Amino acid sequence: MSPERCEWRGTRKPDVSIGILGTRRRSHFLLLAALGVVFGDIGTSPLYALRECFDGIHAIPVSTANVLGVLSLIVWSLVITVSVKYVLFVMRADNGGEGGILALVALVRSKPGVSSRRALIAIGLFGAALLYGDGMITPAISVLSAVEGLSVATHVFEPFIVPITVVILILLFVLQHRGTGGIGAIFGPVMVGWFLTIALLGLPPIVRKPDVLSALNPWYAYTFFAAHRFGAFVTLGSVFLAITGAEALYADMGHFGIGPIRTSWFVVVLPTLVVNYFGQGALLLARPETAVNPFFHLAPAWGLYPLVCLSTMAAVIASQAIISGAFSMTQQAVQLGYSPRFDIQHTSAHEKGQVYIPEINWLLMAATVGLVLGFRSSTNLAAAYGMAVTATMVITTILAYVVAREQWRWSVWLAGGVAAAFLSIDLVFLGANLIKIRHGGWFPLVVAAAVYAVMSTWKKGRELVVERLHATEVPLDAFFRQLAWQPPVRVPGTAVFMTARSEGAPPILVHHLKHNKALHQQVVLLTVSVLNTPSIGDEQAIEVNPVGAGFVRVIARFGFMESPDVLSALASAREHGLDWRDEDTTFYLAHLTLLADAGLGMSAWRDNLFIFLSRNARRATSFFQIPADRVVEIGIQMEI
Repeated sequence: MSPERCEWRGTRKPDVSIGILGTRRRSHFLLLAALGVVFGDIGTSPLYALRECFDGIHAIPVSTANVLGVLSLIVWSLVITVSVKYVLFVMRADNGGEGGILALVALVRSKPGVSSRRALIAIGLFGAALLYGDGMITPAISVLSAVEGLSVATHVFEPFIVPITVVILILLFVLQHRGTGGIGAIFGPVMVGWFLTIALLGLPPIVRKPDVLSALNPWYAYTFFAAHRFGAFVTLGSVFLAITGAEALYADMGHFGIGPIRTSWFVVVLPTLVVNYFGQGALLLARPETAVNPFFHLAPAWGLYPLVCLSTMAAVIASQAIISGAFSMTQQAVQLGYSPRFDIQHTSAHEKGQVYIPEINWLLMAATVGLVLGFRSSTNLAAAYGMAVTATMVITTILAYVVAREQWRWSVWLAGGVAAAFLSIDLVFLGANLIKIRHGGWFPLVVAAAVYAVMSTWKKGRELVVERLHATEVPLDAFFRQLAWQPPVRVPGTAVFMTARSEGAPPILVHHLKHNKALHQQVVLLTVSVLNTPSIGDEQAIEVNPVGAGFVRVIARFGFMESPDVLSALASAREHGLDWRDEDTTFYLAHLTLLADAGLGMSAWRDNLFIFLSRNARRATSFFQIPADRVVEIGIQMEI
């Protein structure tokens, strides 16, 4: 009905302003939350990015041409890589609203016609593995560089910088089990204060030396390269530190949406970052000796200690976002079948994305604290930082090209041209960071290799185990003929047999009947299926198919961002005709024991790794949220 034909009956029209006001409040909340979570990493880069260009391992002399050239490289890296590539291009590649490299992997997996699909999935998994290395270095370098601001005020604090950093990091990880909900409310306001502060710090030097704004001209970046050549190429490794948080924008898209992230970036984050970097550059031109820590030298003497406190808070927030991202990515990997089950604890009754994984938390803590104790300074850490992120950016561009071709239906020339433009920049940054390998850049690569070995081995091992089980599976019609020939005792109640395949009689059912000689009056063959989409609609979540003889096959579908809840799925099955009562229902799960013998089909070390992972994976009872007192586990041995 058109608006002019609408007719209101009654004495009062609805107040549409209430709905508009609620929408605005929600929009403002998302903007504030995005500032507090998404931009912590890239927002704290001014602490160390420009400093590393002029006082790092590969430092260049402070001169007008060098300062303007580096500033031009930084600002155009922010514009091209972050603004154009990620905010405007890559963030279009969403999987049901979710972003991140595993979302790209899920999109590629869902396109069976894509050539070289296995290779694309493999490099996508390696990109995800690289982010774990980034998750270890980011908290270390962010907090350490913030605490190092104390040494600008007085050298008395220098012996205590590392111990203070270690204490802050340990407290951060110890408090993770409380979830981000309690402290998340202050993230946004603190980061708003942070971005306003860094902009206010950068303005006075710019006003005193406005010619620094000429670095907005990309010609200065070109002349910098023309003058230094290989030296400029090496400096790119430090320039890259200004954009290391770009992947977070894409990864957190599902939590806040594209709109709030784009608005926050263009209205608040990008302008304040540029102002601060140019302020640091203007300070360097006026006082070259401040190159040792130009960010903290922007502050007046009375404001140094408050700035250190604010910087530390911002660094902790940046670290929290990375740690939470590692938890979320691990959950996705488990759901997609690339990781063994972990103890995934939900820290919020309202937000499904807030999870805590103890094993991942303690591993990250040990690695982060070890990095601080081993490298001792943020300058040394900066020499190792960036290697993982640059490689991930290259992989993201490749996968985004596939999505542009297969999902958006772009022509090969358009998709290839855009991807080639971004890839040329990504590869230059990657080449510049390869120099860091001998200075510690090997660490995130070793971490990524280990994580990738676990992911690929688990995925392949599970596929081979399912194939072995399928070979021993009894067709359902043959199973029913056996039941008709030798009818077992049928006892009251419902038995739920968990099975990975939605076909045939599962081995656990055959074992149960063979040894117990009895069946419940109703037998539910339940298959939990995790799909490549983040969440599943109600109409697709459950499927109930009676197959005769008191047997019902139920397929419960979940998205890879959802936690499989068997009781909730069976409750939904009631609406589709499944009749069962809680007190009369028993769940039967297989406890598979793998024995090394002839081999599973992988190399020997991967077979042994898979056996180790299987024995230490979280039990299915808690993973599927089934009450332990209603579960019967039946042991099945398989020689591999």
